[in-house]
Amino acid sequence: MHFVPNITFGHPVVESLRKQLGQDPFFDMHMMVSRPEQWVKPMAVAGANQYTFHLEATENPGALIKDIRENGMKVGLAIKPGTTVEYLAPWANQIDMALVMTVEPGFGGQKFMDDMMPKVHWLRTQFPSLDIEVDGGVGPDTIHKCAEAGANMIVSGSAIMRSEDPRSVINLLRNVCSEAAQKRSLDR
Repeated sequence: MHFVPNITFGHPVVESLRKQLGQDPFFDMHMMVSRPEQWVKPMAVAGANQYTFHLEATENPGALIKDIRENGMKVGLAIKPGTTVEYLAPWANQIDMALVMTVEPGFGGQKFMDDMMPKVHWLRTQFPSLDIEVDGGVGPDTIHKCAEAGANMIVSGSAIMRSEDPRSVINLLRNVCSEAAQKRSLDR
């Protein structure tokens, strides 16, 4: 397992965006860094709303969760494809969002990993009110699998940025997730 020591969009970028865009946008920081503890306070001060760290990148998830909360942010907890969802389960009641990576973290444009969907489904079954995010290879061709498995938060880069009509792709992703969530609530 390898995480980068530094970050691409650091707290100065977050601070600048917050100043330009005001308080409305929700900023979720996906921290694919080797020492996530060191960036909590700078991100909070810069205006981040949620701090998502990789379970594999810390020795003490409980202390990090507490620190994030004490700094006024929501908590996201990410797992890489090779990490079992059971490893995340003990923390699920202490976090706001679970992120199931659907590619190996590192670079955009990778192929979506279908075999991550049972993790999403298991989390949705065990923790019905938890926000569950998927990140990696998500677009019009894969969104239905994600939404049906239980994902309600979507990260989609290449599918949106490479599209002729990004707004329509965003609307499609949003609508598929909303419809799946409505169906789940009716099925209860």
